[in-house]
Amino acid sequence: MPEYLSPGVYIEEFEVGARPIEGVSTSTAGFLGETERGPTEPRLVTSWIQFQQVYGSYFSIDGITPYLPYAVEGFFTNRGQRCYIGRITRRDATTASANLIGPGGAALTVHAAGEGKWGERIGILVMKGSRSKDDPRTFFRLQVYYWNKIPEAGWPPDPADITKFLRNHPPALSEDFDDLSVDKKSPDFYGTKVKSSLISLIKADYGSGKIPDDMATLTPLNDGEDGTQAITVDRFKRDLPEEDKPGMRRGLAAFREIDEIAILYAPDAYAIDGLPAALINHCETLKDRFAILDANDGISDVNAIRPRDDNPTMYAAYYYPWIKVTDPVNNEIKIIPPGGHIVGIYARTDDERGVYNAPANEVVKGAVGIEFTITKGVQNILNPRGVNCLRVFPGRGILVWGARTLSINRLWQYIAIRRLFNYIEESIKRGTQWVVFEPNDEKLWARVRATITQFLTRVWKDGALMGTKPEEAFFVKCDRTTMTQDDIDNGRLICTIGIAPVKPAEFVIFRIVQWTGGSSVTE
Repeated sequence: MPEYLSPGVYIEEFEVGARPIEGVSTSTAGFLGETERGPTEPRLVTSWIQFQQVYGSYFSIDGITPYLPYAVEGFFTNRGQRCYIGRITRRDATTASANLIGPGGAALTVHAAGEGKWGERIGILVMKGSRSKDDPRTFFRLQVYYWNKIPEAGWPPDPADITKFLRNHPPALSEDFDDLSVDKKSPDFYGTKVKSSLISLIKADYGSGKIPDDMATLTPLNDGEDGTQAITVDRFKRDLPEEDKPGMRRGLAAFREIDEIAILYAPDAYAIDGLPAALINHCETLKDRFAILDANDGISDVNAIRPRDDNPTMYAAYYYPWIKVTDPVNNEIKIIPPGGHIVGIYARTDDERGVYNAPANEVVKGAVGIEFTITKGVQNILNPRGVNCLRVFPGRGILVWGARTLSINRLWQYIAIRRLFNYIEESIKRGTQWVVFEPNDEKLWARVRATITQFLTRVWKDGALMGTKPEEAFFVKCDRTTMTQDDIDNGRLICTIGIAPVKPAEFVIFRIVQWTGGSSVTE
């Protein structure tokens, strides 16, 4: 309570009534897979161009072409806007590095941003900073160059020929960080100023406090290896005790900390034993995201497609068959998993029509064909099994023609229903954090009811809930009927919420009869 110690007029501010709840994003995706290069800690990318700048483009490793770049491009082609990339590497992969040493005990240790032989195509150039004339002991300049292919001749270049070398062999990427300070108290301290997609600056130890004069040498990083061990589900989960530390989490363990992710995808997950189950478990545990799964490629026997038998869940959807795209590498037709394009369709549907709309009856942009032609008879077999088919319709293109989850519970058989509940639950969870530690009494209960009612009314007006008036669409209870005195004494506030979601019209039936005009019709 405020204190009033002398006569006067006092102004106080306080809150009454509902607090607004902001709806969470439902279209941010999380992708897991191999990339050409880049960091292994998740990073947000907002365009295909940005993905290429950080993670590279299409590539092959040991004669195998990973599908993640195709999936990410398909995501953005289908109007996806934001995604986090979790780069997966082999267990025995190593990170390229270099230790630059100059006179006076000066040293600069640089690592590639992530594991792999790609790091050996990085060259580092260190020289005096532009402000070194003001304080020659403090500032230096760091230039980073990356080549898609190591130049065949003159690598590394002679210090006297660096300018000529860069002109004759222009790098694919370059970064320039000028006036970096070795002073930890400086706003130009290298540890905070260097934000690179190519390297991490592990250590810069200037024991003598002097920047050496002869550091203008282009030095390549060394000892980066892709590794030879096969990638297993453990590399996606990354849940070992030694890795479960701040700054060290990768893969699904790192995705746990990113609340924005609402859709989860790893291309061709069934090719890795245990990965589909790991993705589903991740979504079921967090309850705020939904997984996309592809069928295996080359499956023409529909009797072999029974995804619910192994992984029944309301937090994932399964798509069949694979799609054909024009490969940018050689301009030939390539068959790839459809999931990346599907994730983009989810994002597009959410942004244009709302998460309560089924991500179906939508064109798969970027696809030029499908692996197997799906007829109505085939889909009659697959649809009840939770298989969402991609089909070609003359004059309409390639469409997503299914909207079911892998749940065996009929209440949760539709993707739109599960994702609508994810949206509502997460929005309410984030929008009511202010309630924690408030006095647990009737005043608080009334504010909670008003807050949630106001939010659900907006959801109903958007068309996500049934009913011609709010009372038919939802109810919110938070009072003595939802809590006992024991609940209150133990610090529990319990609110019961019921909603009536709109379900998709999966089967559209027009019943037509022959009618003689003017005669009466009995329905």
